[in-house]
Amino acid sequence: MHRCLVTTEQLLAETCTLGRDEARHLKTVLRIKPGARVTLFDGQGRTRIAAVTALAKDGLTFSAIEPVRTWPCPSCRLTLFACVSKGGRMDWTVEKAVELGAARVVPVISERTVVRLDAGEGAAKAVRWARLAEEAARQCQAVWLPEVLAPETFAESLRLVKETAPVFVAALTPDAIPLRKALADHAAPPSRAGWFVGPEGDFTPAELQNLLGAGAIPVSLGPHVLRAETACLYGICALSCAWL
Repeated sequence: MHRCLVTTEQLLAETCTLGRDEARHLKTVLRIKPGARVTLFDGQGRTRIAAVTALAKDGLTFSAIEPVRTWPCPSCRLTLFACVSKGGRMDWTVEKAVELGAARVVPVISERTVVRLDAGEGAAKAVRWARLAEEAARQCQAVWLPEVLAPETFAESLRLVKETAPVFVAALTPDAIPLRKALADHAAPPSRAGWFVGPEGDFTPAELQNLLGAGAIPVSLGPHVLRAETACLYGICALSCAWL
């Protein structure tokens, strides 16, 4: 069954109409027909089955055929702190992190981050990543829409690290402990947790010390040095398996 992201107000109404832009994917890509059933979701834990009752050039209309269903919040809210990678790798990272259960993605600009964004470029990227997150949530049948922040400076991200604890950071230092051991040290799943991955050139020594000072826990990912985007998914997958 196709899925469609709508506002909470639209989902709660017995009938709702999507405008031309909102309905474009359903009409032009999926070629939906009158009478087709669709799962509406608002990204806030609510879903509802509805049927297409009208198609027009400027949009389409749904009518609810089942009551609203409310789903519980994830047991652990996972945040991915990812230094922005170059090319299309960050797009891919956001998409896959959502599929693996990340509830929030924080793009970070660190000292060795290759990508540099001014305020306007950062805002545009945030819009794009949010749209990719919405699409990923729709396709993987998530009912809670992930939050994608605008790019943060490394210094700004430290505040969020303190608020998110525990936060694990992929580190190549001798004192880093295996991620599996770090997870096992928590007797009970926390209500929130984070995973922080540096840029292609890794953190500077000062940045890593600042992260540890903010409470981040350095962990190793085995004998291989992973690409940044691979490390992002490694950690989110491990935390998701352990705590979701």
